[in-house]
Amino acid sequence: MIIPKSSLIVSCQSPVDSPLFDPKIIAAMAKASINQGAKGIRINTPDHVKEVRKELPNITIIGLWKQDYLGYDVYITPCYDDAVAIAEAGADIIAIDGTLRNRPQGEKLANLIDKIHQNLGKLVMADVDTIDHAIASAQAGADFVGTTLYGYTKETENCQPPGFSLLEEMAKKLTVPVIAEGGISTPEEAKKALNYGAYSVVVGTAITGIDLKVKAFQAMFK
Repeated sequence: MIIPKSSLIVSCQSPVDSPLFDPKIIAAMAKASINQGAKGIRINTPDHVKEVRKELPNITIIGLWKQDYLGYDVYITPCYDDAVAIAEAGADIIAIDGTLRNRPQGEKLANLIDKIHQNLGKLVMADVDTIDHAIASAQAGADFVGTTLYGYTKETENCQPPGFSLLEEMAKKLTVPVIAEGGISTPEEAKKALNYGAYSVVVGTAITGIDLKVKAFQAMFK
């Protein structure tokens, strides 16, 4: 398996208006994470994926491209063309929105996954918010399904990540590997995710989210 079981994957991302939103800085974060034992990296945008691949030629990269399309809620690699750009940049796994919401160009989930498999030769991680979407993604052919969107869609906007209850249900009902992602802020929570059945765990803000961490601390001084 391209992602080792019970492994840590570090999401190295930053807000687009941050000075950290620079390919070389993102690559340095990724390299530091791998140096400390992480087994994979999750990266946004083709430019960042390309730079991380150059610095870490043998490390598993889950690539995605957050794109805003007018009139659509999906933003994690919404279209096939976005997936092509991420694949060409060097990602091993393409992360996509795994919900059944409308996509630009009218593409259906199963068709998008099939094109990524057949045309690009890449594995797919489907980011979902509910058990129904998790099951739909697995049935559509996703190789991995993650809890990434729990708490970030209209259907789950009143839910607070990490989605351990969703994770547990997914682990019981799916036959594909389930990835815990979203809101995991401590090593203890990562371990808890593994105990609930996660194949592997993605941690982002708690490790690499300098902007959001400082903002949270600074709010205490007001």
